[in-house]
Amino acid sequence: MSQPPLPPPPPPPPGGGGSFVPPPPPSGGGVPPPPPPEAYTGGAGAAVPRNDGMAVTSLVLGIVSILCCGFILGPVAAILGFISRNRILASGGALGGAGMAMVGIITGIVGFVVYVIVTITYFAIFAASASQAR
Repeated sequence: MSQPPLPPPPPPPPGGGGSFVPPPPPSGGGVPPPPPPEAYTGGAGAAVPRNDGMAVTSLVLGIVSILCCGFILGPVAAILGFISRNRILASGGALGGAGMAMVGIITGIVGFVVYVIVTITYFAIFAASASQAR
């Protein structure tokens, strides 16, 4: 069973093949339109220095040392903060994060001091309660 042949395509519409007529050019005396605005590049293009990883680590460990494990994490945060500050100052502006390193030093020291105060207070209370029990 063969199929019957397809009919020929319809003839094109009159007027050159389409009904679209472009608009006439504007009458403005031949003044070209202004150029499109340039893309925003983010300011003067100055590169922002990346933060030193040790500064971030010092900050995180300093905060955690206040909450728990101040005996170990406090000195580690302070030492990493000192090392990071020296690296940042020696980089000549290539590394950022000096503020984070300083806050890591401070929170590390605070975490260690809080741990020492809590430990001394705990043992003082324990000794006082043990002496009263006799």
